[in-house]
Formats: sequence, C-alpha cells, structure tokens
Amino acid sequence: MDIQAVSGAATVAVTCAFAFLLAAKSWHLLARVFMGHPNFADSIMSEAAQRFRDELDRLSQKQSTYFGAAFVFAVMYVVTISFRGPELFVGYPEWQLYVLLATLGSGALFALQRLIRIVISWHNIKFVRDANIAIGHQLQRIASANGRVYHDVPTSAGIVDHVLIGQGGIYAINVVAKRHLKKASAQLKENHLRFSNSKKTISIIDRIAATRRLQKEFRKITGRKLRVRSVIAVPGWDIRDQSGNDHLLVNERTLPMISGWKDSNDNLLNEDVSALQQDLTNRCRLKTS
Repeated sequence: MDIQAVSGAATVAVTCAFAFLLAAKSWHLLARVFMGHPNFADSIMSEAAQRFRDELDRLSQKQSTYFGAAFVFAVMYVVTISFRGPELFVGYPEWQLYVLLATLGSGALFALQRLIRIVISWHNIKFVRDANIAIGHQLQRIASANGRVYHDVPTSAGIVDHVLIGQGGIYAINVVAKRHLKKASAQLKENHLRFSNSKKTISIIDRIAATRRLQKEFRKITGRKLRVRSVIAVPGWDIRDQSGNDHLLVNERTLPMISGWKDSNDNLLNEDVSALQQDLTNRCRLKTS
C-alpha cells in the first residue's frame, strides 16, 4: 500500500473521528447546561461518595467518547481504503504526505494518551468510590441507633467524607482508600498512615484540617464548646495498634467501634442536635451539576 493510499484514508478517518468527538463533547456540554438540574433538589441529599460518583460519570462519558471516536476512525479508514480513497492525494509530493501523516500520527498519539489517562483515572476513582460506599453503608446501620449520617460534608478547609451526629456526639469519618494485593495491616502514627506492605506513608493532615474546621463551624452555630471526634477509615486493611486518642483508626468491619468511643462531655442537647442537623442538611443538599 503506497503513501497516497495511507494518507488519503487516514485523513478521511481522522476528520470523521474529530467530527464525532466534537459532536459528542458538544452534546455532553449541552446536556449539563440544560438537563443538569435534578428534580426535587431541595429534598435530595448527597449519597455516600457522591462526588466520586459524579466524577466517575464524567470520566465514563469521556471514556465512551474517545472509544467511539476510535471506532469511527477504524471504520472510516477501512471504508475509505475500499472506495478508492487513495485518489485524494494523487499528484502531491511525497514529502508533503509524510508531513501530513506525521501530523495525523501526533494527533492520534495525543488522543491515545488522553484515553489511557482517562481509563487509569476511571479505575482509581472507582476504587475510591467503592471504599466510600462501603463505609457509608456501614454508617447507615450505625446511624439507626446513634443519630443521622451525612455524606460529602463541605467545610471551608475541605470535604469531610461522612459525619455522624446524634445526642451521643459528633464523628467525622474520613476514608483513605489504598489498594493491596494480599492481606496487610495499617497503623496510624503521628498523623501518618503506615502500611505493613509499603515504606510509603499517607498524611492525614488535610483530613484533620477539615475535621477541625467543621468543629469550629459547629461551635459558632451552637455557641458553646463541643468536640468532633476524628475517625479514619481504611477499608480492606487490618488495623494494628494506634498511638494517642486524637483519632480512631477503623476498617469497614470494625467501624461500629465508634459508638463506644465517647465520654459524657460529648453528649449534646436536643436543640444543639437539631440545629447542627439542619445545618448539615443545608450543606449536603444535592448540588446542581
């Protein structure tokens, strides 16, 4: 197959794939603008891992768009070769055709790189979403006897993954999702998570900051001193000993331990619980996309 045939087929195929990509992205943009407002928004609350669900949907759209464009490219390339596409560039100097192919190849490699990054991000976000859902569902069971649970709670210092609040106290539960291939354990020491199968540690300082800011904002609402207990959840990991009483390290199986981690100073008045739950309801209403 000569250079004219390859150049002609590739040009037609890339043009059609680009047109498909542009049309798909335009449709997704219009859909977000005109159909992104949920019905009954005032009555719908964020679910467990809501922000990761939304991100996964966005990445799924991108993934489908790029796979669709690749399919269009393949089909149009074969069709163009079959129906005398090589005649498109008959008479052109070969050096121009090589430059054209190099340009088209660079664009294809860029699109392939984007697709690979999207696929990797999709798998990573899916794991984080599932970890947050696992913790969220366990909290729903605990909440039936210990108050109410809220998900993706925004603060001015970041997002707290889950908040459990009732007369027995307030708990901010932040999830750290990390994969492992075999049974392993996690340990919390000096605001860092250490794992038995790795020398690398994960800092929880940003999660601590969000929890402390939530506590500060709650104090402004109630007008009195109160404590928001910090819980770090690492789904799928066994829990080793932990230092200090500032944070409680749990997994999805040991999460019910938080109901016993409290003292009499954590108890809240009914009016405080009502005010804080109303504040969390306002914060966690499903946002329009």
